[in-house]
Amino acid sequence: MSPSSFRVLLLSLTAFFSLGSSRGGNFHQYFDITWGDGRGNILDNGHLVTLSMDKCSGSGMQSKNEYLFGNISMKIKLVPGDSAGTVTAFYLSSQGPTHDEIDFEFLGNLPGDPYVVHTNVFTQGKGNREQRFHLWFDPTKGFHAYSFIWNLQHVIFAVDGIPIREFKNLESKGVGFPKNQSMRVYSSLWNADDWATRGGLVKTNWSQAPFTASFRDFNADACVWSSPSDTSRCSSGRWPAAATSGEQHSVWMRQELDSKGYKRMRWVQRKYMVYNYCADRKRFPQGMPRECKRH
Repeated sequence: MSPSSFRVLLLSLTAFFSLGSSRGGNFHQYFDITWGDGRGNILDNGHLVTLSMDKCSGSGMQSKNEYLFGNISMKIKLVPGDSAGTVTAFYLSSQGPTHDEIDFEFLGNLPGDPYVVHTNVFTQGKGNREQRFHLWFDPTKGFHAYSFIWNLQHVIFAVDGIPIREFKNLESKGVGFPKNQSMRVYSSLWNADDWATRGGLVKTNWSQAPFTASFRDFNADACVWSSPSDTSRCSSGRWPAAATSGEQHSVWMRQELDSKGYKRMRWVQRKYMVYNYCADRKRFPQGMPRECKRH
């Protein structure tokens, strides 16, 4: 793909994933720093969060609201330099042993080696659906947008508006799909040098601490869930508009990849995917997961 074609791809996909979205606003309004004993901070009048990690602890935050379906994104600048052993996470999750979860996890690496973008989808407490990618840019040099489109039929992962992964609703084929449990948004920075870098062979270099990741421009064009009675409302994709007595219909509830979107996603997967559970036959000697047969 030529540089000019790539720029066209980026602009068109950014437009696709921005339809109907609204700025999430001030982090003070939408998030709580939940752990880290001062290592997580909301700065710049609420427009920036930094999460830090040293040998004693990492840090993390979670959204004040729970959501059931939406277009949810965050701009993140990852830990620079020697980030081996660190994991920066941006994910959605419900609670309990049968929780649902949709993950971006960014696995640090040695200087000069690429970050690994680890994605996963949990349904009813079951995960094991990992796909991993490298990126086509240095994610430590500036902020880049990482997004989820989550509706009744699809979960689509995107980076700077470019789709990299789709998980379809195949409940009719006996495959679980996250559609009944509301989820909060979480971000964290933590030490995982037992597995994160080369399977745990490369350990965290604590002489480089503190490690810091930065977050801004949180967007949640999503259905805010507050009680079980909200489930049908959120599933319909309609709820009272904030400034009117009428209803608004979410654009993202109907969004899916068209033929061009699939072409662009396949391009990313051919060029940058480094692990796909659906291609790991040694891992599933009793047979591949049912959703893999649909790929």
